[in-house]
Order: sequence, then structure tokens, then C-alpha cells
Amino acid sequence: MKLADLLRTLDLQTAVPDVDVTGLALDSRLVKPGDLFFAIVRGVDRYQYLDEVAARGAVAVVGERKDAQSPLPHITVPDARAALAEAAAAFYGYPGRELTLLGITGTDGKTTTSNFLYQILRAAGLNTGMVSTVNAQIGEEVLDTGFHVTTPEAFDTQRYLRQMVDSGLTHAILEMTSIGLVQQRGARPREFDIAIVTNITHEHLNDHGTYEAYFDAKALLFEGLDQPFEKTRAVERLAVLNRDDKSYEGLAKRTKARQISYGLHPEADLRASDIRNEPGRLSFVAHGPGFSFPVETKMFGAYNVSNSLAAIGATVVGLGLPVEAAQAGIAALEGVPGRMERIEMGQDFTAIVDFAHTPNALKVALESARQFTQGRVITVFGSAGLRDKAKRRMMPEHAAELADISVLTAEDPRTESLDDILAEMAHAAESRGGVEGRSFFRVPDRGAAISFALLQAQPGDVVIVLGKGHEQSMCFGETEYPWDDRVATRAALAELLGVPGPEMPSLPTAR
Repeated sequence: MKLADLLRTLDLQTAVPDVDVTGLALDSRLVKPGDLFFAIVRGVDRYQYLDEVAARGAVAVVGERKDAQSPLPHITVPDARAALAEAAAAFYGYPGRELTLLGITGTDGKTTTSNFLYQILRAAGLNTGMVSTVNAQIGEEVLDTGFHVTTPEAFDTQRYLRQMVDSGLTHAILEMTSIGLVQQRGARPREFDIAIVTNITHEHLNDHGTYEAYFDAKALLFEGLDQPFEKTRAVERLAVLNRDDKSYEGLAKRTKARQISYGLHPEADLRASDIRNEPGRLSFVAHGPGFSFPVETKMFGAYNVSNSLAAIGATVVGLGLPVEAAQAGIAALEGVPGRMERIEMGQDFTAIVDFAHTPNALKVALESARQFTQGRVITVFGSAGLRDKAKRRMMPEHAAELADISVLTAEDPRTESLDDILAEMAHAAESRGGVEGRSFFRVPDRGAAISFALLQAQPGDVVIVLGKGHEQSMCFGETEYPWDDRVATRAALAELLGVPGPEMPSLPTAR
């Protein structure tokens, strides 16, 4: 399309050349002839690559610098990120106008809740797509998005949405991270019909600086509900808020849209009773405005009561879907990769892999494990390098109080010293009464740590490996090494039981 048409909604500060644009690019290495390049400087100064961009055939550059020395026509805008978001939507023909969009944000539980939503919409007969941190689901096609816990760039999301529209889909579910919202990746907040929050707890403070800034980033999704956006099929906008979470009061003030709260709080609009949490099964009764019905899911863990209620609020209340669709959809979800995923190799104890990598997620995962065993809870986890260091204290403190045995190990140490990270974690465990060599252990190699934890297990115990979930790599230095906790757990179990199984993945810490 013409560059002028692509940028017509923007506050432009320079003239626009009469050129055709055939694509959008943010990475200079991926520029193709006909691309419009966005010289965003947050994190990386992309202006230093303009000669390469020109050599690769880009037709123009969009950026914020008024005095840029560019070999290509340069269009100056106040906010390059906002310009990219608007241009991406325009380039793909504003697909959000033709879809009912459900956006979900939160620290923990986004992917599981997204999958509950997806299954409920499908059970109701609605053609639905989904973009999550695990994959993109477009009709019957599943795309490996390759995300490492992030929201895709705006042009990727808008391309997925266009594919959904062209495939005849009518509804789409998108996970929206705090970084994605601040950097205006993904769909724009004003495109969403329903906004859902799981919780806002301690996480990403290395990116946002304070909890308040992190909260403000999440709140952008709900503020978008108040912004007009033309829709082919209008849906009354709805904010689905967690009444049990400390974010509730603040988020309730951030939007004038219709709201429904969920949780165990007595004042929640949507509540649960008769909760039964067992390995492989969770059941409860959902009570909402004008309805009560039983719910059963294979997604065990008490926190999945909250995830289920959020999905019910968005679908039964927000979209007016029948309760039978909610029941069928929640029951149909067989599992989500790396979310309370049971690993069975014939052992006489329970082995679970879960993505919990924040203090709150670790806490509720251990609490859930405690609920469905009469034996001991043994956990394996680490704390990432170059990330929020407060987690290194909070997570071992929770584990010291909730687990019988904790095995502290590597989790993406990056360029930090793994020994130093483990020393900080050990000190935190001791501050809560942990005794090294008895209630907690330091095993730097993650494969060896998992093997050690499984070796401690007795009949009826639970071994829960936390932090990596579905992820397929671990970072040491600046190198990503192939790694999958599920494969590693199967390998360790196979060796323990003397049965066939996969080979243990190797990390630089392996001896």
C-alpha cells in the first residue's frame, strides 16, 4: 500500500514520499525490498543500521529523531512504537474490526486462562483463534511462535489476526504482557472487547522499576476499553477483575466499562464453592449473576479455580454464552504444556513440571501440591540472572515454609555468577528456618538437581519442578542451550526406575 495511506492516522512532522510499502520491519537483518523500517531506539539504537537497511531495499524510515542523517526518506513521528502499532493495523486492513477480541494480562495464569477461554468458545461453536506465549492457534493450524515469555511485535500480531479473519474466524484471544503493553506490541488496547486480569504480583521490576509502574503497564489494557474503535460485530465492553488480588481496587478505577469481579472473596460477583483439588482433577461449583453450576477440570491446582472463574466471567457473562459451553470447554482442556504437567514413568510418587517462576506462582503451586498429598513436597527451582533480584529472596522464603525439601539450582543465570545466585537463595532459605543439607540443597546443574530430588522421593510424595515449564532453552552467558524440564524429568525418572527413556539434556554445569 502507499506509504501515505499507511501513515495517514499519525501525527507526522515531515513530508511523506510517494512510495509503495510491501512490508514492515524492526530488525535490520530481516529487512526485505519494499519494507518500511522503524528505527526504534529503546534497548537498541536502530539508527546505526540505516546503511544496512537501505542496502537491503527498504523504501523509508520512521523514527523520532528530527535531525536524523538517513540514506532513506525519514518520517519523523513523536512516538515510533505507537507509529509501528498503527501502521501494522493499517497494513493488514484493521483485522481487529472484524474480530471479537479478548485480551488477558496478569503475572501468572495467563496461558492456562487463555486455553480455558479457547475451549469454551469452541464448545459454543464459535470459530476462535488464540495467540499465547506457547503458540498461535488459527483454526486447525498451530504455529510455533518461538516466544520466550513475551508478546509478539505489532506486525506479527496483526498478521495473525488477518490470517484469522481470512480463515473465517470470528473471535480471538490474545495474551498481553506488561512489556508488550508498554511497547505497544500486539493488538492495541482500544481494539479489545473484553479485558481480563489474572493477578498482578511481584515480577518484572527489573523492567518497570516499581510495582506501581508494573501495575500502570497492565492497566493500559483496561484503559483501552474506554477508547472508541469501530467493530463489525459490536460487543458491550467488559473488564473481568480478580476480587482476591490487590490489583482489584486500582483496576476498577481505570475503566468506565462494565465490570465483573471473580474470586473467593465474599463480595465477588462470580464465586466458587465446594472446591475439591486432587491430582489430575479439580472440581467446584461456580456461582454468578443468575446461575450456579458444577465445574470439573483436569487442570488441577487450586489456583485453577481462579483461572476457570476468569474464563467463565468473560464468556458466560461477557459474551452471553450458555453455561453448558463453559462446563464442556473447561472439562475439555487436557492440559497446557508445562502447566502442572504430570510426568508418569511408573513411579510410586507424583512428579510435576510447572512454569511457576514468580514468588506468587511458586507459592500457590506449592500450596496446591500440599493439598493433594499426605506425603512430602519436594521442589526444584532457581532464580534467573539479570532479572529482579528480590525474587531470589522471596521464592526460597516461600519454599522454606511450604516445601519439605527444596533443591536450589540453575534457571537462566545468563551472565551472572550462578554460585552467587544460589548463595543469595540459600541465605533467604536459612532466614526462614531452612537448614542446608537437610531441608534445602544447592545443586547447580539442573539435570542433577532434578535427579537428586527424585531420588529423595518416597511413595506418596510430590516432586514439583518449577520455573521453566514449556520453555525449550536455558541461557548461560549469552548462549541459549537446548533444555526442557519435562524431558529432563523423564530422563531422570527413567534412570531411577531402570526403564527406557530420553537422554538427559546437557548444560555447561554438567560434570
